[in-house]
Amino acid sequence: MITKAVKKAMMNDKTVPAALLRVHFHDCFIRGCDASVLLDSKGNNKAEKDGPPNISLHAFYVIDNAKKEIEKMCPGVVSCADILAVAARDAVALSGGPTWDVPKGRKDGRTSKANDSLQLPFPTFNISQLEQSFSQRGLSLDDLVALSGGHTLGFAHCSSFQNRIHKFSNVTNVDPSLNPSFAARLRQVCPKHNKVKNAGANLDSSPTVFDNAYYKLLLKGKSIFSSDQALLATSRASALVAKFAASQKEFNDAFVKSMIKMSSINGGGSEIRLSCRVVN
Repeated sequence: MITKAVKKAMMNDKTVPAALLRVHFHDCFIRGCDASVLLDSKGNNKAEKDGPPNISLHAFYVIDNAKKEIEKMCPGVVSCADILAVAARDAVALSGGPTWDVPKGRKDGRTSKANDSLQLPFPTFNISQLEQSFSQRGLSLDDLVALSGGHTLGFAHCSSFQNRIHKFSNVTNVDPSLNPSFAARLRQVCPKHNKVKNAGANLDSSPTVFDNAYYKLLLKGKSIFSSDQALLATSRASALVAKFAASQKEFNDAFVKSMIKMSSINGGGSEIRLSCRVVN
């Protein structure tokens, strides 16, 4: 049922897989994988999904649709957090990536606060900030490099990489680690005083296909975020980038391992929500 909901949504919107993967990641990184990112703001409480790093998240309706069908068959049994974890796996598999058995048994949380979303790793982070953010969640450098490969799917708005193409430092406007012609293209799409609301760039050359192009482009100075470029800052991380760029299989295997690890971060949830948008 979950796979069916993801498939159906993908037929109408090619950005759904990237969105679902990102929603799952953003969920697990805040309070553990407890579907707190799916809760709507209510009254005075502004929920996670309305926090600054999350306002571009979308495709929540895919989880709603899957939940509705599952509730008809077996009410009160499957958590929203489990549905989200399975949907993220399907998003990868249906985009040409690997598939895996998702461990189940997550419970849904009852707390969701917009300010907590500021604990997410930012696209401007350097390698030590990234490593710290991941290790706080029990994830290693290997996990960091493998999960960054999720950037093979999707699109970035200008605001998330503006720092690399305008006023990079007192010495230069453009991040010198960027390939010059690639940087020129980005500056064209995202001028200094950009007025186009949804302007931006694809995260790699095949944004709807789960492949290892992200790593290949990274080695050529064609990454989008500072946090992508940061993966070349240490010999250990850059060796992993080179390994994944050279072998789709090595990347797939590492990604699966790290996704299972990340999606098992305990959220300490206490219920199975009847609607993913509100607590019981």
